[in-house]
Amino acid sequence: MGGVRADAEVEPGTLLVAAPTMFDPNFRRTVVFVIDHRDEGTLGVVLNRPSEVEVDEVLPNWGEHVVAPRSVFVGGPVEKKTALCLAALRTGETAASVPGVIAVRGPVALVDLDAEPDALVQRVRGMRVFAGYAGWDSGQLAEEIDRGDWLIVPALPGDVLATPDGDLWSQVLRRQGLPTAFLATHPGDLQLN
Repeated sequence: MGGVRADAEVEPGTLLVAAPTMFDPNFRRTVVFVIDHRDEGTLGVVLNRPSEVEVDEVLPNWGEHVVAPRSVFVGGPVEKKTALCLAALRTGETAASVPGVIAVRGPVALVDLDAEPDALVQRVRGMRVFAGYAGWDSGQLAEEIDRGDWLIVPALPGDVLATPDGDLWSQVLRRQGLPTAFLATHPGDLQLN
């Protein structure tokens, strides 16, 4: 008997917010932006894990075009040598009208890093580069959601460009309203409470 899968609400452009009880070091207090979700699996990038590596060091053509900080963000534990880039398009632009991007949802698009950055820069509000990604095989994410590891919430276009000086994890939880907003004050380790 098939009920509704726990990941039925997940779709490109939603956020997976790690529950306060998630202790996997790859995902503790992370916010994952979902790029693709289908029966075969799910792909996303962690939005709130900057690295010490500057984009200039690995993608010299793109370094000056990404938003501050100009570092590569750790997108997840899978394929860490693979670079992905997300952009927030300017108002009035659509992925269909901007060469070198693939629509994800609304103004957020995946950037083809083999394209010429100069043609794209004027049409985006900002871009961020990620090393690696978070990936789940068929049914794996549904199991983790059932277990209570993830909260599924809507994304705002600015989330993909959020600076690390703000606590994106807490900010996203706070804007969900009660009772979910209370999770933003969770200390993580209850022994510290």
